Amino acid sequence: MSQPAVSQRSPLSIKYLRPDEVRLHLSRDPRLIVPVGTTEHHGPHLPLGCDTIIVERLADDLSAEFQVLRAPTIEYGVNAATPEHYPGSAGVRRKTLHRLLNDLVGAWEASGVEEFIILTAHGQDPHQEALSTLRTRKARVRTVDVFSIYPEGDEPMEVPVHGGALDTSLLMYLQGDLVALERAQDYLPSRRIARRYFSGRRGAIPKDSPGSLGRPSQATAERGRQLYRFIYGKIAAALFSS
Repeated sequence: MSQPAVSQRSPLSIKYLRPDEVRLHLSRDPRLIVPVGTTEHHGPHLPLGCDTIIVERLADDLSAEFQVLRAPTIEYGVNAATPEHYPGSAGVRRKTLHRLLNDLVGAWEASGVEEFIILTAHGQDPHQEALSTLRTRKARVRTVDVFSIYPEGDEPMEVPVHGGALDTSLLMYLQGDLVALERAQDYLPSRRIARRYFSGRRGAIPKDSPGSLGRPSQATAERGRQLYRFIYGKIAAALFSS
């Protein structure tokens, strides 16, 4: 299984490259990694950019190891419906995200990209639909929800990943100084609430919840390390290894 990049090579972020450098890289490998995050409340113990930080790290490590171009991060997605407006949380509608990505994908395809690898860490249906229904002329679009990849026997996917043990563990491993685990509160949603979350309907985050779903109290940095290596290896083997 491939491991996260720890080599001397740096990610190939197009933000820092000149047009001729981008053209040269695309002539060698016409793929582009596009990380799509969210800016939303994940409970009192996690930062608003939790999802974004996770996919940015994956994008950087994959880009560095396989020398594939990486696009600037899309910081906003289709957020879960909440009973109140949490300070700092901001999202866009499904149609807005879809149109934004369509415009960007079209421009990048015209400049030579033949395959898009979209990484996201937000499993709600409206968000996923916006990313998985993009239109291109010829280019291939492959969308990966990183939280659809988890070891057998880990937190089941009927429990939404929204500030629970999985994403809390990952962030503890990737940037532990941002996690206030002492403020975490467990909240196990009913199946009805879980269905509401995945479908993106109102009431996805119940009023009596702390704004997160799952058992963040069970999170550890070691669990996050193992989970990150597992997710990274699966994505690398499926999309990047020849």
